[in-house]
Amino acid sequence: MRLRHVLHLSLKELRGLLRDPLLMVLVAYAFTLDIYVSATAIPGGLNRATIGIVDEDASPLSRRMAGAFLSPYFVPPAQIDIAEMDARMDAGFDTFSLVIPPNFQRGLLAGNRPEMQLNVDATRITQAFIGAGHIEAMINQEVTGWLARDAAQPAMPVDLALRARFNPALDPAWFGAMVALISAVTMLSIILSGAALIRERDHGTLEHLLVMPVTAAEIMTSKVLSMGGVVLAAAALSLAFMVQGVMGIPVEGSVALFLVGAALHLFATTSMGILLATIAGSMPKFAMLLLLVLLPLEILSCGVTPRESMPEAVQYVMLAAPNTHFIALAQGVLFRGAGLSVVWPQLLALTLIGSAMFAFALHRFRTFLR
Repeated sequence: MRLRHVLHLSLKELRGLLRDPLLMVLVAYAFTLDIYVSATAIPGGLNRATIGIVDEDASPLSRRMAGAFLSPYFVPPAQIDIAEMDARMDAGFDTFSLVIPPNFQRGLLAGNRPEMQLNVDATRITQAFIGAGHIEAMINQEVTGWLARDAAQPAMPVDLALRARFNPALDPAWFGAMVALISAVTMLSIILSGAALIRERDHGTLEHLLVMPVTAAEIMTSKVLSMGGVVLAAAALSLAFMVQGVMGIPVEGSVALFLVGAALHLFATTSMGILLATIAGSMPKFAMLLLLVLLPLEILSCGVTPRESMPEAVQYVMLAAPNTHFIALAQGVLFRGAGLSVVWPQLLALTLIGSAMFAFALHRFRTFLR
């Protein structure tokens, strides 16, 4: 392999990418607006949920509970009567309806266990799932605090001090922005490298390369270096200006160590993109094949769901995917400030997976050229 040939071929790939405005727009969008939207527009927690309260007790305790539903978790609760409750939920005005029965405070002071009713609109699945538990915890906290003010009632025997590490404000945007950045690195590296090969075949320039004194290894290496370099540079700029600058999200660990891990990950995923392109042969088939590959990679690689929550068979199978190791490395470095002594197993795994993927893709590429 001659370095001069690889360099000239890489420059040719970059010029080809610059002449494709759609791919350039995709790269710009994925590392800017998509990260912002993923972090802020689709929060993982409860946000401005609508609730109606049927207060049939009209006691100080019931008013205290109604005043506990504060922004940004809830919009100001609507005080409604029992006749309005079903109609408002049918119309979609309220996600939750809380019914406080008559004599609720009196029954509580008498030592009884009065019941309240919480109706949930389960069509709004994200807020319904999170909000029911959130409302139950809020009511228990308010009732406990109100009872503790009464001299006849003992205070809670345990005081739980909550301290959140790595994300003290429990802001879902911190996690969402990093996950979107990691996903963009994987997605674009596969798309750009595969599209570069198919584009050359469609334009007829691949046949021109075959009559030149270059080898298949040099052609493939140039595509891996050029497309991987574009994605790596875009990821570094996005992390510096979009994540840390615009969104103000801190990075705990070494950015250089993260970029080293990203480069090894790109070595594997760009090779995977070329492999998929040799299997598909055309852009429509390549797009369909991406759906079958990207979705399992994103869902099962621990970016959204912890690895320990998956079946053991899936855990072992996904160890062969570069995403699994890259996400573990990225979360360790960016969230927890992990150093080389912690993430070296992931670096080693990415090197081995990338080498195997490159060798297999090169074999398929040579067959593709015949």
